[in-house]
Order: sequence, then C-alpha cells, then structure tokens
Amino acid sequence: MILIQNNTDENFTDIRVIAAEVWPIAYGAILSQAQLDYMMEMMYSVSSLQLQSNSKKHRFILAKEGETVMGFASYEFNYNKKPKTKIHKIYIFSNHQGKGIGKKLINFIVNESKLRHQKGLILNVNKKNIAIRFYERIGFEISYEEVIDIGNGYVMDDYVMEKSI
Repeated sequence: MILIQNNTDENFTDIRVIAAEVWPIAYGAILSQAQLDYMMEMMYSVSSLQLQSNSKKHRFILAKEGETVMGFASYEFNYNKKPKTKIHKIYIFSNHQGKGIGKKLINFIVNESKLRHQKGLILNVNKKNIAIRFYERIGFEISYEEVIDIGNGYVMDDYVMEKSI
C-alpha cells in the first residue's frame, strides 16, 4: 500500500535522490546539461530545499510503500495571497511511474487544500514536458504561458495550469 507522509529529513536526502534520477530523464532532451546542473543546484541543494521549507513555507511530502520512497511533491497554500495551492514540484522515480503515485500525491494535496479553504490548484510545467498530458487527464487546464528568468542567462518557458477544487 502506498502511503503519503510529510518529509521529516532536514537534509532532504530522499527528495534529492529522486530529483537526481528524474531530472535528467524528464529534461535531458529539453534543457542543456549546463542549465540542468544550474537548476539542480538552484532548486535541490540542501540549503535551497531548507529555504523553501522554512522560509517560503513549501510543504514536502513523500510517497512510500513500506520503507521504499517512490516519489515526492511540494506545495504552498495561499499562493500569491490567493486561495490557491501552488504545486511547486512533483516527481516519481521512473521505475514507479504509471502506478498512480502522482495522482495519489495530487489527491493528498487536494484534501489538504480543501481543509484550508483553497479554491484551486496551480502549477507550472515546461511547454515541452510530456507531463502536461498527465495533468490534463486529472483535470488541469492551461491558463496561460509564462517565461521566468532564473538567472545565469536561463529561463523557464512554461505553461501555467490550473484546476478548481
């Protein structure tokens, strides 16, 4: 049975291992190796994850079966001071994809969001990421496009997708 639980590791060990495995697969054909390396350090260094958790109030959750970690997500309530929950990250180990884990993580976030009177979910996804199809299947719709300057001459060219809850 797959359980969703809060991350309690201040070093984010499981989350960093998942990101290191999934990112090159998900983005290797979309981004340069230099941009991948830059973004991994920017988003997944221990200090960055601690900042996201402690200062930015991102909540990190793990999908586990027994002691085996299969994936994770992070989210934030009241994004931009609106009653929407922003899903910042959701990644599943490639050998566990297609087992409904992503949907379980999203459903957990939906339930937590409803308890806090949120009206919808919002997320960014790279325009070339095949995960767009997954998000559409579970009720997300593209709201608009967004190009975000992330420094070092790099940008994220995304769709912003939303779902009412």
